[in-house]
This record gives sequence, C-alpha cells and structure tokens, in this order.
Amino acid sequence: MLKEEQEKFVFVINHDSDIPKYQQLVNGINNAIAENILQKGDLLPSVNAICKENQLSRDTVFKAYSILKDQKVIDSVPNKGYYVSGETRKVLLVLDTFKAYKEVLYHSFVNNLPDNIITDVQFHHYNVEVFKTIINNSVGKYYKYVVMNFDDKEVSTTLSAISNDKLLLIDWNIHSKKENNYVFQDFGKAFYNALKEAIDLFKKYKSICFVYPDYTNHPKETLESFKKFCIDFNFKNEIITDPKKFDIEKGIAYISISDRILGHFLEQCKEKEFEPGQDVGFLSYNETPMKKFIYKGISVISTDFKEIGTKAAAFITNDEVVQCYVPTSLILRESL
Repeated sequence: MLKEEQEKFVFVINHDSDIPKYQQLVNGINNAIAENILQKGDLLPSVNAICKENQLSRDTVFKAYSILKDQKVIDSVPNKGYYVSGETRKVLLVLDTFKAYKEVLYHSFVNNLPDNIITDVQFHHYNVEVFKTIINNSVGKYYKYVVMNFDDKEVSTTLSAISNDKLLLIDWNIHSKKENNYVFQDFGKAFYNALKEAIDLFKKYKSICFVYPDYTNHPKETLESFKKFCIDFNFKNEIITDPKKFDIEKGIAYISISDRILGHFLEQCKEKEFEPGQDVGFLSYNETPMKKFIYKGISVISTDFKEIGTKAAAFITNDEVVQCYVPTSLILRESL
C-alpha cells in the first residue's frame, strides 16, 4: 500500500547551479532515500506540483522521474502517481589505478555490502585534475564516498565539499584531517618492522638493493624506513631509481615496490641462470593472488587489502566513526 505524500520532503532547486535541474531532482530523491527522509512506499510530489513550486518544465521533471524509474528507485501507478519502490543507495569508490591488489580490495568491498547498495568505481590515476572532476561531479549524488588519497595539496580542499560523515579515506594518510574517517596502512614504521622480521634472510646476501622507480607514486616514507633499517642493522645497501639501470648481481637481495621490476628480475634470473632465494633474493611490495604461485613463490611485505575493503564496507553500512590502521605483514616464500 502506498503511503501519503511526504509533506516533510521538499525539492530545493538551485537555478544558478551548473548541475542540470533534472539531475538536481534525481540527487534530491536519492539523498532523501539515503537519509531515510523518504522510504519505500512513500508517494512523491506530482509532476505538476514540482513544476509549479520550482518553476520547472514538465519535460525536466519527467526526465528526472524517468531516470529514477530506470534505476528502479521509483515506480508509478496510474491515477496514483510516483512512489519510492526501493531503498537502493549508491556509493562512490575512488581508487588510484586498477591493479591486482586493488581488485582484492574492490571485491572485498562490494561482497560485504548489502544488495541494495550500488557501487560506482572511478580512478584518479594520481592526476589532480581528474580527481577534482570526479569529486566535483559526484557531490550530492551518492550516499557515501570512499576515496583513496594521494599526495597533492588540492586533494583536501576538493574533498571538503563532502560531508565528513559521508567520507572515508583509505590507504594513505596524506593531507587528511583529524576528524576524517579513515582506514589506512602504515608505509613507514610498519614497513621497517616487517624488514626486521627478515633480518636473518637478508644476512645471506652481501647487500640489499631497493628498486624505487622514479615513476612511482609510492610514499617516500617507505624509502626512508629502508635507509633507517640498513643503518640500524649495518646492511650495505643501494637505491636504484632508474629502471634502465636494474641489472641483477649474484649475492644481492632486491626489494621492489613495482611489479614491473619483479617481471624484469625473473627474466634476468632465467638469462643468468640465477636461483631466486639462493643466488639472489627478492622481496616484493603488495600481495596479489598470483604471487604465491609465481616461480616458487614471491616473498612480500603487504597490508591486508581484503581487510581494508571489509572495513570500508562496514563504514557504508554502519553510521559510526571509523579511524583505524590495517596491519602490514611479512609473507615469506622461496624468493628470499
């Protein structure tokens, strides 16, 4: 049975906004459902009423209602009008790039959401203009926002357009505020502690080489922690930033944040007839589903991306403050 039209729900149209008026109507209904102002079965204002109260054309209102019907958010009954047919809520997940370990995060996130939650995914590729466009075009259109941070001074300002209770920052604690909701990994101290667990294995080699390509956006905290580790435990070390200079040598353990370098490492091992874990060592950053199967297994230092996805999903379904770090672990396999 349909309920009476909700007197408490009123459209507010900004005629000076760059957002099309039909989209403002769509956003208004989606937001009202997300905030429980409108619920399943509630009648919506008639087309004529909206036109009269907001100085809109019938085409504009029909377009908005048609979009919502296509999304199965609303439906209509002859001689009764339009009503809320579902409690679908849309969330936005903004990632940097779609790599294998981000796929783990994504699937963990969506698999832990109820069926009435729809996830839109977009990628900023560490481009602040792309990031600004994504966020500015999405404000007001989603129930909640999960955003992967990156190092640009405009990120925080851009995100300020989103209400703090609707925003969750994930992965990297950069340009965040103390009141933000977050699920972060620690790229510094946790990395250092993971290296300490591998000290006995590193002692098999004459030195450690960190391959840190200059094209990477990986936090420099990791590089600084590597330097501190080598000083504290007296390991000879080298840092390579130019991938063209990556030429493996017997007796050296390599650490890399790039899976491209892992590919080059395995190719060179084959060419030079080096046995990973004996002649040379390799420690990779970020676990992926395949690294346990590559060669005889690739050792990794990694946070738990499945856990990040699970905690991000909990932020969507629970109206609670979330502020936590997900542990970083050392996973030892034959490559080291």
